Amino acid sequence: MLKKIRVIVSLIIFCLLFFYFLDFADILSDEFHRLGHIQFIPALLSLNVVVIASLIVCALVFGRIYCSSICPVGVFQDIVNRCSKFINPKKKFIYRKNNPILRWSIVALCLIFFFLNLTVLVGIFDPYSAFGRIVVHIFKPVYLFANNILADIFTNFGNYTFYRMSIEMLSVFSFIVAAVTFVTVGILAFLNGRIFCNTICPVGTIFGFINKFSFFKIRINSDKCVSCGVCEQKCKSRCINIKTKIIDYSRCVNCFSCLNNCNQNGISFTVSGTANKIANRSEQKNNLQEKFLQNNFLQDNKKRQFILTGLAGAIAVPTVLAQEKIKSLIDEKENSKEYFRHIAISPPGSISAERLQKHCTACHLCVSKCPSKVLKPAFLEYGFAGIMQPMMQFEKGYCNYNCTVCSSVCPSHALLPLTLEEKRLLQVGKVVFIPEICVVYTDGTNCGACSEHCPTQAVKMIPYKGGLTLPYIDVDICIGCGGCEYICPVKPHRAIYVEGNKIHQQAKPFIIEEIEKREITDFGF
Repeated sequence: MLKKIRVIVSLIIFCLLFFYFLDFADILSDEFHRLGHIQFIPALLSLNVVVIASLIVCALVFGRIYCSSICPVGVFQDIVNRCSKFINPKKKFIYRKNNPILRWSIVALCLIFFFLNLTVLVGIFDPYSAFGRIVVHIFKPVYLFANNILADIFTNFGNYTFYRMSIEMLSVFSFIVAAVTFVTVGILAFLNGRIFCNTICPVGTIFGFINKFSFFKIRINSDKCVSCGVCEQKCKSRCINIKTKIIDYSRCVNCFSCLNNCNQNGISFTVSGTANKIANRSEQKNNLQEKFLQNNFLQDNKKRQFILTGLAGAIAVPTVLAQEKIKSLIDEKENSKEYFRHIAISPPGSISAERLQKHCTACHLCVSKCPSKVLKPAFLEYGFAGIMQPMMQFEKGYCNYNCTVCSSVCPSHALLPLTLEEKRLLQVGKVVFIPEICVVYTDGTNCGACSEHCPTQAVKMIPYKGGLTLPYIDVDICIGCGGCEYICPVKPHRAIYVEGNKIHQQAKPFIIEEIEKREITDFGF
């Protein structure tokens, strides 16, 4: 019964979260973004005390329920493991020794990178963010392709329920990271069940530690256990040693497979301190045996710890040096006079690229939900620390004046929630006009597309010569939405574009001014 409840809850959360990342037609309400807010790492980065406390209390009472039902990568591994049994129905697991040195070294490495303001490593290992990238970069193109096929079929019959969507690779680097993560986790789950949770995942390591002190635990009743080994063979976490009747609670995810398959009632999910004294004595014996094993490997572990600490330093130091090098290259780029954007534009609500780098785990939910398709994963536009984090680009569209989707769905508060009034006055960048390459100046033809697409009239058209009009910009009321840049016909470099603000500012309220007051001398010709 417990396993059925767990499976139902897990599938509901997984399917809703999976489809929410895919949903481009807003079939699901925006309220479903709260499924991301209950994930551990995003809640930790956003300092969501209620969620963090709830998850920890739940773990102290019921064990690793987060890993078994809430974490999407955990459920994904269960699905892959279930599929593997169709190929190999006789698949069995055997007990595997714990590797705490490796597990805690990954946690330590993530902490080191985090305190160096390099959340890129945290984002790579965070199961929720890894899941988001897998869905956005691998499954969403397939979903859109299927949608386009249905759109073609239905349109031929005069039904426009479905409509075509463009399919593109948002980022080569992010796709590679998503594909490697998908293949790695998939293969590990296919061959070894929940080994990713109990060897690599830092969230699994943390909740595994808490699970040792949980109120309810899966316990072996030595009085009824006949050592048949069925529980060990069904344990996806490979944490049950039937020979010694030891359960490694740091790896048990409470999947209840052992409980469901034991025909002798030798395993139960009970409260510590019940009348079952035999189970208690068995646990004490197991603890002594576990301590004995730990003492045997103590010296070995110290050597590994020394090596891994040195490795962490070897990784961290070059990373910092690389970041400084990238920063110097960016400074050189900013001082150049070429026609390209010198400062990448961070999304509304991020305040600055520096703040974004400290909180964003690159789950790409904002990238997937952006209705204007303006947000793209960065490569080195922010520097090494901002790899895969969202930035604004205007090749395919511009930021909607009345849209706050990206800031409302962000689970880690890397993008702070904005009201519509705040968004309309938020200046993420400033417009830059290069008159000498504008078609009005070079070809002697009227255009004015940039002015027509400016929601605040930061770009206006004023008399030039021969009845022509040329754009005039007012950076004070520009919000950096990119409407002018998107529509500008000049290529490869736009005659008008948005330069990012290092720190977002507040634009002046929109004020209508008479165009006749503008003079051609304002251009400096």
